[in-house]
Amino acid sequence: MVLLMLGPVTVSTPVVLTEALILTGGLAAMLVANAALLRVGLRPLDRLTRTMTTIDLLRPGHRLVVTGQAGIGGLIRAFNTMLDRLEAERAASTARALSAQESERHRIAQELHDEIGQTLTAVLLELKHVADQTPPPMRAQLHQVQESTRNGLDEIRRIARRLRPGVLEELGLTSALKALAAEFSTGGLTVQHRLDHCPDLGRDAELVLYRVAQECLTNTARHAGARRVRLVLARRSAAVGAAVELCIRDDGRGLVGAPEGAGIRGMRERALLVGADLTIGPAAGGGTEVRLWVPVPAGERVI
Repeated sequence: MVLLMLGPVTVSTPVVLTEALILTGGLAAMLVANAALLRVGLRPLDRLTRTMTTIDLLRPGHRLVVTGQAGIGGLIRAFNTMLDRLEAERAASTARALSAQESERHRIAQELHDEIGQTLTAVLLELKHVADQTPPPMRAQLHQVQESTRNGLDEIRRIARRLRPGVLEELGLTSALKALAAEFSTGGLTVQHRLDHCPDLGRDAELVLYRVAQECLTNTARHAGARRVRLVLARRSAAVGAAVELCIRDDGRGLVGAPEGAGIRGMRERALLVGADLTIGPAAGGGTEVRLWVPVPAGERVI
């Protein structure tokens, strides 16, 4: 159109057909060029829109490359800065929430052990004393009551151990995972394990590994319909540094397109607290595979 305006070409009055076609073609070319320029100029906004609709703070680290004109580039920088702030705030709030959750679990486990557990133990002793002085026809019934009370006491102790993994604090991660595998190897489910001796990861990281394993085994026992679970804790080395990997694989029905529930989101939140990488997907040959990659702190070595 600029060429038409500045060129030596003149337009007749009235406009003849040839001149009308030239003007129409020039106008069409101008519109196509403007549309192409707008498309190129607004492409960064399209990327920004897609990122806004798909971003997940439980999968951090995704940032947009700053491109485009000054205004669009500034908008992308502001968006990246907002993501930095949101991820930091979410990590801090999640840390506080999980710390409060662990404290509450510790308190409940302590009360179950110290109060209800001791009360049931006293009941068992009293039942034994009464049974010893009861005529034989009633003694069998009292023994049945004793057995029911003992089963209830065992269940309370099991719940307390799940709420507060004392073996993790006393004997370490490897022993705690062995005990966890043995606990879930019941009711038709077999948990096989291979546990390497790992470097000191710190209390928080070891608790995250234990809780993720516990959540995976609980989900498998309740929902997967699996018969076998393979639990592996292994030392790894990579270009980015040493790490410890927890891998849990079952032969159940798999995820079958089910949305992530509170348990899986809780595992992702715990992983973020220690800078770990959590992946959940289908296992080779069927079932589900969960991998947790925990970096080893600086100063520790994986041999």
